[in-house]
Amino acid sequence: MTKIALVNHGCAKNLVDSELMLGILAEKGYEITLDENDAKIVIVNTCSFIHDAEKESVDSILELVNAGKKVIVTGCLPQKHKDELKEALPEVVAMLGTTDFTQIAEIVDNLVKNDFEYISEVSELPQYCYPEAVERQQITVGSSSYIKIADGCNYNCGYCIIPKLRGKCHSRKIEDIVLEAKKLADKGVTEIVLIAQDTTSYGIDLYGKNSLPELLDELNKIENISWIRIMYAYPTNVSDELLEKINSLDKVVKYIDLPLQHSNIEVLKSMNRPAFDYRKLVKKIRDKVPNIAIRTAFIVGYPTETEEQFEDLYNFVKEMKFDRMGVFQYSKEKGTISYKMKPQITARVKKSRYKKLMNLQQQISKENNKKYIGKILPCIIEGCTDDGLVLARTQYDAPEIDGMVYISTNKKVVPGDIEKVKIISSSEYDLYGEL
Repeated sequence: MTKIALVNHGCAKNLVDSELMLGILAEKGYEITLDENDAKIVIVNTCSFIHDAEKESVDSILELVNAGKKVIVTGCLPQKHKDELKEALPEVVAMLGTTDFTQIAEIVDNLVKNDFEYISEVSELPQYCYPEAVERQQITVGSSSYIKIADGCNYNCGYCIIPKLRGKCHSRKIEDIVLEAKKLADKGVTEIVLIAQDTTSYGIDLYGKNSLPELLDELNKIENISWIRIMYAYPTNVSDELLEKINSLDKVVKYIDLPLQHSNIEVLKSMNRPAFDYRKLVKKIRDKVPNIAIRTAFIVGYPTETEEQFEDLYNFVKEMKFDRMGVFQYSKEKGTISYKMKPQITARVKKSRYKKLMNLQQQISKENNKKYIGKILPCIIEGCTDDGLVLARTQYDAPEIDGMVYISTNKKVVPGDIEKVKIISSSEYDLYGEL
């Protein structure tokens, strides 16, 4: 049977779509490989969130085309640049938009039969529909797995193209998500990471209210799941009920990913973001969930951001001492509110502000990590380093984006198991322990 390769770019939400496409193809009997050199047909699932992500996706496509592969381009890039992309890359054999990937098997069938003309299936108004009957073929095999609980977004942030690429928020049913989590647990996954464009809007379209608390209740009952993690929360949707669930449910880790984007009220207004003093929100979260780790993200160099407004953000970060933080330099994207805003901030200023904020956070993180020295922390085992150390994470660290725990031990450990680790030292972002 024909081998199909896949190259995935972009976020965890894209990764789930890639795994669903591979699941659809596997059901049709196709052999799946992640080695593009081992297949004539290659799917490239693309990201188009910012210019750098687009460039990475395009470079990948060009490399495969030049290698003589039949390339199918899926995801955000064709959704955003449908006509221009075909003109720029005429060698591409097919394109599928963000919500059209369920047609992948039909396209591959035609390619294999050599009964093929160029196909472009890119919905003008994307409406995400999760193919519940499909068994995901996981690209990443380990202790953790992402579960997409919804897709699309009802907001219109000034810097973001996602609503145009993904459409309005579409939630999955609680029972479907729970069933998927049980299947993942049966495969040995012990941590599930809940993702969406905005996880805290989950259920509004289906149940008429924010239903993440109810979902957490049901997921918490799954026997073989140890940890449940929440990513991509929205400031105005972090309810008291949600915080009570994070605090009380034993499998929900004491961690929340809450991208705030800025602190200055005027900048937040120009971003079309919730504009209020986030200090109160951060205090409420920490009061209601003691010892919670808050991850956040900020954008520097947004159009019109003054030096004083950046200093406001700098001082806010200095005061709040976030456990985890990412910083992004503003990227000018067509189709967004901010694209034509003036004045645009120069690349030099954006880079300078980025460095200043990251240097501050590095010191904050270094001090934060010292508090764990001498403590015994439950850690999820990930694997081993080449020099014999065991790799693990605390509940305060999300996979792929946060810090690691490096463990010295002679004990045999199993990836996915939760082990109690004594922390003996720390660095800016990582911990070191023994077992």
